[in-house]
Amino acid sequence: MLYIFDLGNVIVDIDFNRVLGVWSDFSRVPLATLKQSFTMGETFQLHERGEISDEDFAKALCEEMSMSLSFEQFATGWQAVFVSLRKDVISIMKQLREQGHRVVVLSNTNSLHTTYWPDQYPEILAAADHVYLSQDMGMRKPETRIYQRVLELEGYSADNTVFFDDNANNIEGANQLGITSILVTGKNTLPDYFAKQLC
Repeated sequence: MLYIFDLGNVIVDIDFNRVLGVWSDFSRVPLATLKQSFTMGETFQLHERGEISDEDFAKALCEEMSMSLSFEQFATGWQAVFVSLRKDVISIMKQLREQGHRVVVLSNTNSLHTTYWPDQYPEILAAADHVYLSQDMGMRKPETRIYQRVLELEGYSADNTVFFDDNANNIEGANQLGITSILVTGKNTLPDYFAKQLC
């Protein structure tokens, strides 16, 4: 079987409120104002597909949110999104590989974040057979083509694949291809799912 794991809030806890808190401290823009103006819109999606640079992304987002930040200040806040590793999920990934399954990560992310999390959480790269990142692939979830590409590269069919993600739209995108897709709604979703499979 091929098991595909999302990164944020599946393997690593993330919290965008932490990002906004740092930006608020640096820019002196009230946190409530930043929360209202922060959206994962077109600029966000372009960055995740690797179609704009980190610097252009920072500049565009600062303009959209009326923040005055240096790139270093922006980046410091941007990396604050990562909270902690879900070590039980890492254990599950390792067990699956020991049983002969293929385990990969598929994440909507960006080059700025990849300067941080691989060093901060080396356990992720150690527990996965491969890591697929949106900015490297030039496409992002929930576009069906990104799931198709992973299946092609891995040599698995949709009916031999299980996908875990915390975003309902991403789950729907994978479902359209016939991939068994599990919505991760909390820290117990994965342990509960695998409680019987890994016995």
